[in-house]
Amino acid sequence: MTQHQPIIVEYHGNVALITLNRPEAYNALNHDLSTAIVRTFDELATNASVHVIVLTGAGKAFCAGVDLKELTANPGVLKEGGMGTDSPMVKALRNCGKPIIGAINGAAVTGGFELALACDFLYAATNARFADTHARVGLLPGWGLSQKLGRLIGINRAREASLTGNFIDAETAMAWGLVNKLCSPDTLIEDTLAAAQQIAESNPQTISAMRSLMNDGDLLALGDALELEGARGIAYMEQADFSQMESRLQALRNRAQNR
Repeated sequence: MTQHQPIIVEYHGNVALITLNRPEAYNALNHDLSTAIVRTFDELATNASVHVIVLTGAGKAFCAGVDLKELTANPGVLKEGGMGTDSPMVKALRNCGKPIIGAINGAAVTGGFELALACDFLYAATNARFADTHARVGLLPGWGLSQKLGRLIGINRAREASLTGNFIDAETAMAWGLVNKLCSPDTLIEDTLAAAQQIAESNPQTISAMRSLMNDGDLLALGDALELEGARGIAYMEQADFSQMESRLQALRNRAQNR
C-alpha cells in the first residue's frame, strides 16, 4: 500500500507546484505536514531547475491552520521552536530564494492565513476566504500575521479582521489588496502557473536577488531601504554580464509586439 504523502510536488517546466495534501483535515498543519513543508522548500531551494514555486491546497481548503487536535495533545509543539521569525517553516519559505505564489483554493484560516502571507503574492479562487481566529481560540500569531496583515490591507481593517475573527471573502480580499487576482476555481492553478511561467522566463539569479531586496527592504524604514537598494544594486551591476542584455531587450521587444 502506498503511504499517504502530506505534500505533492509537480513540475511544470521551471515551476514547482506544491500541494498540501491533507484534504480530509482541510490541510491542517500537523507535525507530518509541517515537517514536509520545511523539507520540500529546503529541497527546492537547492534545485537549480526550479525558478518559481506555486503553493496550493488539495480539496476544499487551502489550509485550516494548526491542527488543534494535535496541539491539544501536545501543547509544546508550538513553543519548541515552532513560533517566531526562527520558526523552521517561516525560515524555509523566507530563505528558499525562489518567488512563491500562493494559489488560494479555499479557506485560509489562522495559521493557514499566515502561511498564505508567507508567499510573495496571492492569486485566489472566487470561493476563497481568509480568517484570523487566533483571538477566538486563545492564541497570538507567531508567523507574522499581526504585522504583515496591517501593512497589506491597512491597520484598521486588520484590527477588525483579527479581533472579530470574521471571514474576508475573496472579492473583499481583492478590493483590499490582499490578493492580486481572482480566478475561477476551475482555472486557479492554470492562471497561477501562467504567472509563474512569466516570472520563470527572467534570469533566475536576478529574480532571486530582486525578491531578497524587496523582502529585506520591507523590514526597514524607507531611508534605510533605499540605501540597501543602492548598495545591492551597485554590487550586482559590478558582476552583471552586459553581453546578455541586448538579447534580453530584444526578447522584451518581441514579447511586447506579440501582446
